[in-house]
Amino acid sequence: MNEHSRCWLTKDAFDRLSEELSLLRSRTARGPDFADADPDELVHEHRRQRRIRELEELLRRVVVDEAPPDDGIAEPGMVLTVRFDDDPETETFLLGLPDGVEDGELEVCSPDSPLGAALLDARQGEQRRYVVPSGDAVRVTLLRAVPFGQHRPAT
Repeated sequence: MNEHSRCWLTKDAFDRLSEELSLLRSRTARGPDFADADPDELVHEHRRQRRIRELEELLRRVVVDEAPPDDGIAEPGMVLTVRFDDDPETETFLLGLPDGVEDGELEVCSPDSPLGAALLDARQGEQRRYVVPSGDAVRVTLLRAVPFGQHRPAT
């Protein structure tokens, strides 16, 4: 597994997603003959199968509660503090999966998002550019990167 295909999750989030997968798998499907099935039932079964595949793929590439090195380099599992363009305000978020934590005080940015992808491997003080859906390029500076669990609000 290459380092950027990894997904970082807390142990609680891993347990929650594993339980969801187990429940979805345990629900009995009607089998291959859907000839007389209700259309809503078919849609529900299709969605259930799609979610099972999503969870299986996610849980295959997951790293659970493994703290990345405290080296100031942005990677999954790090809490990043950034500044956009020349805005004096900063934003702090976890570089990880939205399902990855249950910490409501912390926003989460996926490493697969334009912002997350732009920040991967950035060092503290480094500036990166990424394109937003409108097509505009935005500058973002990584101010701080610390492992999840070691983060404290910047003063």
